[in-house]
Amino acid sequence: MHNLQICVSSMEFCNRIILKHVSILLVIFLSCSTSKTVTPSLLDLVVTNTTVLHRNFTALSEFRMINRRILKDCSASNPFLKVNVDSNSTLSDDEFVRVTVTGVSNPSDGDWVAMISPSNSDVKSCVLNELFYLQTGDTAKLPLLCHYPVKAQYMKNDPNYLSCKNKECKKYQDGKCVISTCSGSIQFHVINIRSDIEFVFFSGGFLKPCLVGRSTPLSFANPKRPLYGHLSSIDSTGASMRLTWVSGDEEPQQIQYANGKAVTSTVTTFSQADMCSSALPSPAKDFGWHDPGYIHSALMTGLNPSSPFSYKYGSDSVGWSKEIQFSTPPAGGSDEVRFIAFGDMGKTPLDASKEHYIQPGALSVIKAIAKDVNSKKVNSVFHIGDISYATGFLAEWDFFLHLINPVASRLSYMTAIGNHERDYVDSGSVYITPDSGGECGVPYETYFPMPTSAKDKPWYSIEQGSVHFTVISTEHDWSENSEQYAWMQKDMASVNRQKTPWLIFMGHRPMYTSHQGLLSSENKFNEAVEPLLFQNKVDLALFGHVHNYERTCSVFQHKCKAMPTKDKNGMDTYDGRNYSAPVQVVIGMAGFTLDNFSSNVESWSLKRISEFGYLRAHATRKDLSLEFVVSNTKEVMDSFHITK
Repeated sequence: MHNLQICVSSMEFCNRIILKHVSILLVIFLSCSTSKTVTPSLLDLVVTNTTVLHRNFTALSEFRMINRRILKDCSASNPFLKVNVDSNSTLSDDEFVRVTVTGVSNPSDGDWVAMISPSNSDVKSCVLNELFYLQTGDTAKLPLLCHYPVKAQYMKNDPNYLSCKNKECKKYQDGKCVISTCSGSIQFHVINIRSDIEFVFFSGGFLKPCLVGRSTPLSFANPKRPLYGHLSSIDSTGASMRLTWVSGDEEPQQIQYANGKAVTSTVTTFSQADMCSSALPSPAKDFGWHDPGYIHSALMTGLNPSSPFSYKYGSDSVGWSKEIQFSTPPAGGSDEVRFIAFGDMGKTPLDASKEHYIQPGALSVIKAIAKDVNSKKVNSVFHIGDISYATGFLAEWDFFLHLINPVASRLSYMTAIGNHERDYVDSGSVYITPDSGGECGVPYETYFPMPTSAKDKPWYSIEQGSVHFTVISTEHDWSENSEQYAWMQKDMASVNRQKTPWLIFMGHRPMYTSHQGLLSSENKFNEAVEPLLFQNKVDLALFGHVHNYERTCSVFQHKCKAMPTKDKNGMDTYDGRNYSAPVQVVIGMAGFTLDNFSSNVESWSLKRISEFGYLRAHATRKDLSLEFVVSNTKEVMDSFHITK
């Protein structure tokens, strides 16, 4: 009971307790075994059912738990079953494929199809050996789930499946049908993730999967295709832009841009060895691993700020992207900038699939932002933490990059690191949770190279127009004696307010929120860092992590130092000429399931909205105007401005 109370009051301490005890038990059983492998019966004493433990690592849906189950073979029960894919012999980079299952003897609402990649289903060919799987709690040979399914769908998504409207006779006797079977079809959205895929039919639901049949493996027409290019700024000049993209080809490629210029890419990647783990192997290290291919990056230079250009990337040997139009951001110190900011987006599947993590609002938000980008009234985007929610299931980074491509390929897409990119037990993160699924920031920093000083030091500043942006990591040490604290102090103190009159501070975990359940460490973050914001006269602080929208008064140490007044249009106006304290806004409503607000409203909380959307901003030298835009309707549900 005492440990339960500890766990309720401190999730990070609870995770440490669970991992420590499982580690001890596994070490005892593994070291005491005299055979080369631990027998299932022996290990079952420790991990008969590891659902509760693995929920800490893989979230809450049943789909996320299927790798933790013994896999049965039910192919003999359906001798007529076939899994067919209505597609060409090879897959394109982005398409919907129809999977048809025929010969089903007895349709059930627990029948489902998994999309597996790579398609190789032999445990002998897996990177990890049998003992490694036994340590995770999997006592089966895992002939199919060596790698976690990319996605899955229940067959009942076909409305005619359970009622067997598509019936076929398989055997006649004396002119009468004595054996008939049923069929159904479902549609999957497939993007180029380089490795071949296979569709596999199961009965028994997600919790008791029983393998029945599989399709022929399908390969992508061009697994080396350069894809998912996204832009970022490297400095405050607006004259250089970095493009990062993914390919199955390790040879350097090129960007051709600005009517005749060209630059060659540098190439990197990461491996399972780069992922974090613990006594219980993490998803990233184990069943969630997917080969990322090669990440290419190159710098376009000699550009003019606030100007349109075009580019394409690739090579003659692997193909080229289409030609893309993009715009550079305004140089720091120029008169104005328009930007969009949000946190906690993730991705929404374009089909009816289940995934280990689904962020229901991501699709509507990115579509709404794309419309703003197409209007050519946006200079840059800031995504402040909880980027893809891949959390150790690496194929999902590709799906996220595909989702944001219409926006991120057109303008500067700047990011901050969040708990679901960085945090893991004993990895050096401030918060001792397994929220990154073992990624520990490695995929994030590879896919999104920001202008930071070094690896695993993901804090930076950049100036665009009249704004100095200070972007920090709430997941790395921010205490008063830390390297990051010293950097924050120096960066904000050095801002030339004549050049950039606005100072905006960004990080993932908020200082102020009406949502219940924050960790005790987050209060310490306030105590350490909030005085820096006050001392350096930060105008606006933007945070994510909590999945709603909330705006404060000019607040310091939980007290309103000033309240906004109404302008002639009835808009809340903060007087920045007589500085009192920062305005703080939570903007974590860009995709993840929304959080509700507490019924106890603090005096510093002025506006609370639980809707999917994003923050749209326009900064001149005298005015900083901001709007909260609801993505589904494009309605502006909150607007305010700060004056100088």
